[in-house]
Amino acid sequence: MRVRVLAVLLSCLCAAQAQADVRLLTAATIHTGETDAPAATALAWDDASGRVLAVGERDALRERYPLATVTDLGDATVVPGLIDAHAHLMFLGATLMQADLSGATSKAEIIARLQRFAADNPDGWLLGNGWDQNHWAQTDFPTAVDLDAAFPARPVWLGRIDGHAGWANSAALRALAQQPGQRALAGRWQPAGGRIVRDARHQPSGVFIDGAMELVRTAIPAPGEAAREQMLARALRKAVSQGLTGVHDMGVSREDLALMRRFADAGRLPLRIDAYADGDAEALADLCAHGAYRHPGGRLEMQGVKLFMDGALGSRGAALLADYSDDPHNRGLLVTSPDAFDVAVRKADGCGLQVATHAIGDRGNRIALDTYARVLGDGKSRDHRWRIEHAQVVAPADIPRFAALGVIASMQPTHATSDMGWAQDRVGPERIQGAYAWRRMLASGAHLALGSDFPVEQVDPRLGLYAAVTRQDRAGQPPGGWLPDQRLSAAEALRGFTADAAWAGHDDAEVGRLRPGLRADFVVLDRDPLAVPAAQLAELQVRSTWVDGRPVYEAAR
Repeated sequence: MRVRVLAVLLSCLCAAQAQADVRLLTAATIHTGETDAPAATALAWDDASGRVLAVGERDALRERYPLATVTDLGDATVVPGLIDAHAHLMFLGATLMQADLSGATSKAEIIARLQRFAADNPDGWLLGNGWDQNHWAQTDFPTAVDLDAAFPARPVWLGRIDGHAGWANSAALRALAQQPGQRALAGRWQPAGGRIVRDARHQPSGVFIDGAMELVRTAIPAPGEAAREQMLARALRKAVSQGLTGVHDMGVSREDLALMRRFADAGRLPLRIDAYADGDAEALADLCAHGAYRHPGGRLEMQGVKLFMDGALGSRGAALLADYSDDPHNRGLLVTSPDAFDVAVRKADGCGLQVATHAIGDRGNRIALDTYARVLGDGKSRDHRWRIEHAQVVAPADIPRFAALGVIASMQPTHATSDMGWAQDRVGPERIQGAYAWRRMLASGAHLALGSDFPVEQVDPRLGLYAAVTRQDRAGQPPGGWLPDQRLSAAEALRGFTADAAWAGHDDAEVGRLRPGLRADFVVLDRDPLAVPAAQLAELQVRSTWVDGRPVYEAAR
């Protein structure tokens, strides 16, 4: 009898302890991301594992878990953790330590910003990022001379907003010319996969596009390890403050992955990073030698490679099937030759890795699709989840090929609203029908994953939701939206940043929705993104960001 009583007592104690390890959150609305489940008002998870136990109504879950620790969020709304399906963490960290030139409307404004930044950062190269000549009254590329009066002796290197062009002053050109083995920049020659912009006398103007940028970067001293750690730490803090619980980091080097691994080992990763190797280089070789990488903590993995096909539309480097409408005889650039691209894709496929390819122009997209079709062959129906990053200008005849090949269109809504003032000038009224075509992609049966491409765009998925639903700028222009037939619903846009982004990263068994067994990654918002007017989507406030059931960011109250 005593043994039976003792067993009952022990059973009760164990049950009580299990209850004590349960966290219960209640809110006005909890969107699970499940298409067949209504919104809930309570979420329960195991505090030790960080995995969801139940989602339902608050009274029922309070009754089921009477000893759980309860957090009541009142009138807030909870959504699954937001995942940026295309971004660049180290690039973001670098820009946060450079002069911010984004949104500048003139060269004079850029010089003024640089002078303020230089006053606080007087040594070494003067670095900045974010200029966009399309915002200026004169939209021609700038020149070194534009910078020389303000900075006659200090080398200046400024990245364009899209990361596909850079602007140097004459001091930087002199520093480049002094590099051992550097070929004279004057003349008619061009580096592979890039272009040195030259004047009528065949002298370098100061702008370098795509592969040509590496010529200048080799002259700039590399940041030390302490600076690199600061870059990553700043980028991570910025990301979680915007509601991101996951990032697909496109183009991660062996050295950057090692840094991220150190952060993961030390418990310093507040979000999940799906890292994609930086092309056919050392990181890909490591994956082929040792297999896909997954950190045991569950917040870092590398199981794919990001390749490049062409340049960017804003700098007229995107590879087009016909001439640019505003630049006759120019069809853009192939950053990677079709033969080298084929070799890299076959290599990644042979190593069992996911392939993601940057392709912006219609020719770049067609080459990527043609190559995928050849390499996949009869295996196109297997669960490969290969991707095209941006899929920005696609020939209408090629749109159905995404679904047929099982290729994900990884697209960035804010690119459309940033580019809409000049995109049609680049490609004309016919080709624009296949540009930024989210609705056509979905209607064709293709999987759509959404991101921002930060720091090319801002680190804020709310802006992506707003752009996807309205196709307008923050001032509400143009009325009704630009090419409004390509708008997404709020539910489709939210899914693109949650469940669909998780699926694109092979993470759908872990994150992207709120359901039992998945990780308790979620974001607390002040309003319901599926209920507010579309114009308010960009104004949603992130109250807190949670990963594995723990807050990694909480807004000041």
